[in-house]
Amino acid sequence: MAITRQVITSLQRDGTDMLGTKQLAVKIVDESIVSGSLLTVESNHFAVLKSRGAVLNVYETGQYALTTPDKPLIGSIVQGFFGGASPWVYEVIYINRSKLLVRNTGIATSAEMAEMAYVVDYYIHVDSKEAALDLITHLPFNGALIDTKEVADYAGPAIEQAINQVVQVTKMEEINEHIGEIREAVKGHLTDFLRTYGIMLNDLKVLILPKDERMRELISLQAIGLTPIEAVRYYLALRMAEKGLVSAPNAAAGVAFNIGGQASGFYPLGAETGLPK
Repeated sequence: MAITRQVITSLQRDGTDMLGTKQLAVKIVDESIVSGSLLTVESNHFAVLKSRGAVLNVYETGQYALTTPDKPLIGSIVQGFFGGASPWVYEVIYINRSKLLVRNTGIATSAEMAEMAYVVDYYIHVDSKEAALDLITHLPFNGALIDTKEVADYAGPAIEQAINQVVQVTKMEEINEHIGEIREAVKGHLTDFLRTYGIMLNDLKVLILPKDERMRELISLQAIGLTPIEAVRYYLALRMAEKGLVSAPNAAAGVAFNIGGQASGFYPLGAETGLPK
């Protein structure tokens, strides 16, 4: 974010990009930005020049000599008159036009009111200069940055609404049969929502599974052909085996566990046993 010799760039001194893979936009405010300053825009960025809240220009890839309202005075002369600083405060906002990965997580309830956890992964990008203006107009800065977490926070309610429209009227074991319908619903809602912010939605993936880990294991056991009762027995046996209990196979088979020898027949209780009559 350093501005050396009046060159504005998104590259830091170590060569790394301040936007990276998590930042959607970053704002630079510096009093040394004046007419004649060189603005460098990387191939995967847009740049917006603002002053006093007004957008002066939007730049694509390249290097540009800024022309700001302090003309016809030269920037260095202006700084000399005002103690080394310009009377105009300019902002340079870099917008990341690369595809960025965003993740949303949440809880939905099935028709039986069972809690289902969902994970939605999707790629976004800013496609044009007009979209870059929509972004900085409608999405506020969290300090000097807009990151993917902020996008996820804004998109969360739209995603949750789209998922619940299907999940709340579907039985838990039937949800995966409707995953294509859920994906299309989320994609439609999310596309319309993000368009307001100048953000384009690309690929999207939806994963829904029971929130309770035990329920997930029971459903997995049923998926291999066990009945609900057999699945419960096998789940119990697996937990008992983890504790080292020797009765785990009995739990899986659904039979009693006896300590010592089992009764194997009928024995006479005559005089030869020595027992009293």
